[in-house]
Amino acid sequence: MADDYLVRIGKLIRDARQHRGWTQTQLAEALATSQSAVNRIERGNQNISLEMIARIGEALDSEIVSLGYAGPMHLRVVGGRRLSGSIDVKTSKNACVALLCGSLLNKGRTVLRRVARIEEVFRLLEVLNSIGVRTRWINDGVDLEIVPPAELDMEAIDAEAAIRTRSIIMFLGPLLHRLDNFRLPYAGGCDLGTRTIEPHMIALRRFGLDIAATEGLYHAQVDRSVSPGRPIVLTERGDTVTENALLAAARHDGTTVIRNASSNYMVQDLCFFLEALGVQVDGIGTTTLTVHGVPSIDVDVDYSPSEDPVEAMSLIAAAVVTESELTIRRVPIEFLEIELAVLEEMGLDHDRTTEYSADNGRTRLVDLTVRPSKLEAPIDKIHPMPFPGLNIDNVPFFAAIAAVAQGQTLIHDWVYDNRAIYLTDLNRLGGRLQLLDPHRVLVEGPTRWRAAEMMCPPALRPAVVVLLAMMAAEGTSVLRNVYVINRGYEDLAERLNSVGAQIEIFRDI
Repeated sequence: MADDYLVRIGKLIRDARQHRGWTQTQLAEALATSQSAVNRIERGNQNISLEMIARIGEALDSEIVSLGYAGPMHLRVVGGRRLSGSIDVKTSKNACVALLCGSLLNKGRTVLRRVARIEEVFRLLEVLNSIGVRTRWINDGVDLEIVPPAELDMEAIDAEAAIRTRSIIMFLGPLLHRLDNFRLPYAGGCDLGTRTIEPHMIALRRFGLDIAATEGLYHAQVDRSVSPGRPIVLTERGDTVTENALLAAARHDGTTVIRNASSNYMVQDLCFFLEALGVQVDGIGTTTLTVHGVPSIDVDVDYSPSEDPVEAMSLIAAAVVTESELTIRRVPIEFLEIELAVLEEMGLDHDRTTEYSADNGRTRLVDLTVRPSKLEAPIDKIHPMPFPGLNIDNVPFFAAIAAVAQGQTLIHDWVYDNRAIYLTDLNRLGGRLQLLDPHRVLVEGPTRWRAAEMMCPPALRPAVVVLLAMMAAEGTSVLRNVYVINRGYEDLAERLNSVGAQIEIFRDI
């Protein structure tokens, strides 16, 4: 019995190491031990203390064991079931985290409606609370109230929470108006390969922000004499880069022009929020934004972020992969038109209602009904482009969709270094995906899915893709350590169960 327990622990460690992309030697170096010791641990041939398990979990950023609180969450999926009925799209994860960072601009009370209750939001709230911001869930836990202190206590920042979210990088824009010197922990989040903050720095240096990175911290200093005298040209049309520039420009006393800006959904929501704060933003929805900043913002504001197009795409993919008829309500159609055009060419049978407005009064929504369809592989490759192109975060869902289509589909995920690699996890569920290089995957369909037990990929969207394939596979599958899914989706298992899935949440003792 004891030996079997060691083997199970060894398999968990091995899977976590492989998903991190480490060799046994790399893990050994992180633990200051030998490769042979790691090999014995993974084979279950080495007695291992709780302290060593905790050290391994910390090195691999994986909750292999938890002390003093519930262990990591797993999902047991009984697949092969058809979905039916209707399901609502929740508010945007990426908009909500941007608005939480944006609340630091305001000296008054901020209320955000129907905030996504996800781990990414919880981590940011822990950080905000640690520096003195008062937050509380109101209206039966649906809405969020945020009240800042007169002075932020950056020395008390919750570093552990901060390093578990890449969104912390968006504190730079608002904080440079409040503090002359401050420190932030390095940004974390999904494991998607090397991503530098240099595009952020190129934009924020124009507002006098200088960053030195040492010992896991960004050391920030602000030179108040520096001001953007000409348009800021972003070197990357990234969402968070654009948001950081917007947050910096919002309280800059003057007019700031931002070129090569992202016009994606979360950027538009942030612009609408800034307008509610009294900041005029021209060019919303284009790649040139003109921000008429105000040096002080002290208003009580009430704002409703719009629905999440990536969650909507997740639910569309769930219906397609499980060959179900499902109505997805409150779909932000403006940000899914290219995806639906591609799916129509592949043969998707669906219809949509007339458009209506989201609660923010600006975003256009529809209700979308997807029906079982015989799909053909698209002639052209699937690849992302900045909005209004196919959304970068929606590319992984086409791996699962292509797997049920007839023919070969080339997916080119050129943005991230590692994410395409995680899509090949579908092969363990019966998929036929060939990794051509770190960015390109060739998908052969149709697929006869089969059940499997596996670790959750460390990237959000590929993790959900694996879950959707498990829902299509006959038999019982297990997806272990789904924290990354909870980072971006609220009660996903329960909500899928409400339309016919059979997913059980459980934890190891």
